[in-house]
Amino acid sequence: MTYTEMKAEHVPQVAQLEKLCFADPWSEKSVASELNNDLALWLVAVDGDAVVGYIGSQTVCGETDMMNVAVHPDHRRRGIAADLIEQLIRQLKNRGSCSLTLEVRASNDGAIALYDKLGFQPV
Repeated sequence: MTYTEMKAEHVPQVAQLEKLCFADPWSEKSVASELNNDLALWLVAVDGDAVVGYIGSQTVCGETDMMNVAVHPDHRRRGIAADLIEQLIRQLKNRGSCSLTLEVRASNDGAIALYDKLGFQPV
């Protein structure tokens, strides 16, 4: 498994994961637009040639919002989401971000448990 910044070649697979994982997915065009957004940092988890997970964020004035995180259902429960979040945190610190926030549905127990394990605090 490798973790890297999202590139144009990853966009179609990220858009497919959006459709697979979310009821209201970002379009391929919207995902691609993040490549040209100076505020954005998107990372992908790649297994061979397949994007199996990704995380997207935007930073304004040193404050980052984690917008999207998803892992293909066949690759869940392997620590990929946690690795993506930890990679994102490291890269954001190097870029001068001082905070990271996210929104999560109250019914998403798995995500809430992961965020709690990683030290996120509810506000």
